[in-house]
Amino acid sequence: MKLPFFPPDLFADEHAELLDTVRRVGTDPAQRFILGERTAAFEAALREHTGAADVVACSSGTSGLILVLRAMDVGPGDEVVVPAFGCAPLAASVIAVGATPVFADVHPWTMTVEPYEVEQAVSGRTAALMPAHMFSVMADMPAMRELANRHDVRLVEDSAVAQGGVLDGIPAGRWGEAGVFSFVQVKTFGTVGEGGVVITDDPELGRLARMLRNHGQPPGRRFEHHLVGYNSRFDEITADVQLRRLPGLAARLARRADIADYYTARFQEVVERGVQPPPPGREGRCHYVYSLLAERRDDLRAHLAERGIGSHVYYPTPLPAQQAFAPYARAGRHWPHAELACARTLALPIYPHLTDAEVEAVADAVCSFPGGAR
Repeated sequence: MKLPFFPPDLFADEHAELLDTVRRVGTDPAQRFILGERTAAFEAALREHTGAADVVACSSGTSGLILVLRAMDVGPGDEVVVPAFGCAPLAASVIAVGATPVFADVHPWTMTVEPYEVEQAVSGRTAALMPAHMFSVMADMPAMRELANRHDVRLVEDSAVAQGGVLDGIPAGRWGEAGVFSFVQVKTFGTVGEGGVVITDDPELGRLARMLRNHGQPPGRRFEHHLVGYNSRFDEITADVQLRRLPGLAARLARRADIADYYTARFQEVVERGVQPPPPGREGRCHYVYSLLAERRDDLRAHLAERGIGSHVYYPTPLPAQQAFAPYARAGRHWPHAELACARTLALPIYPHLTDAEVEAVADAVCSFPGGAR
């Protein structure tokens, strides 16, 4: 059996449609390849899908975070509280606008940022809080919203991995003043290239993000620059692909959730052997990645590899320990739960076209791991 973690056939059943998209966009008499009618239609479809006031398509989830921070006028002299465990854009986007990331530790099980750690990181220079959803679990957004309101700071939701997650009836991306989605191919709404969107219920933030993504130009007014902006535009081929794939998103998300439920139920038997599955249930869940916490992570990974099953280690080093971000880490601070997560997390295959037999084989392999002390 060979079961890769990153499947090479994510779009294998869509080749004809993809080629048709390229043909139609490439032969369209308008010859508009970025920010055209398809992009506008895609934004409108996501507004309806999420219930947000505005959706602004851009080049990636990372650039979406930068657009949001710029639209909020976050910049030099400001601080933004971010998780110590997660992807580089959490810190890089803050630095890109001239602000300083302040790292807060995470919950030892969910690996999302701890509200009390966020509160301890708030200072008189704090301009925004930027929690991130992680793997299978949304951050504690009610607590984040309460903190932002109480400290009178902005709330940016890094929901790049969480499209389809819902917490207390509110979709991921709509808890903050603005959120983002990412469409890189392995995300829940991945595509054949790059792309992302900004989601907001604030029309002014949407207006500013829309200008900033296109060199600071208002829509339809070329060579008229109201802001110093970026090239973060969305292409028409990606828009067309995502419009076609959107109706099938719910089914793909449901399949991911079913796989996660099965894994979590099966893995209760290995908890005593030092292998911890994510919290059970579907409330506030976003099954982009299914990640275990294993005391003998590297041994478990080798055990799975011997059985032909691929796995993946996300974020092996905390952000404040990375060379790029260490200069921004506060002296004397420690992030023990982030360090534990980096040492223990191991992601399993959860893509929606896994067969039942393949899912069972993954679970069987994990459950056959002997565990024990290091």
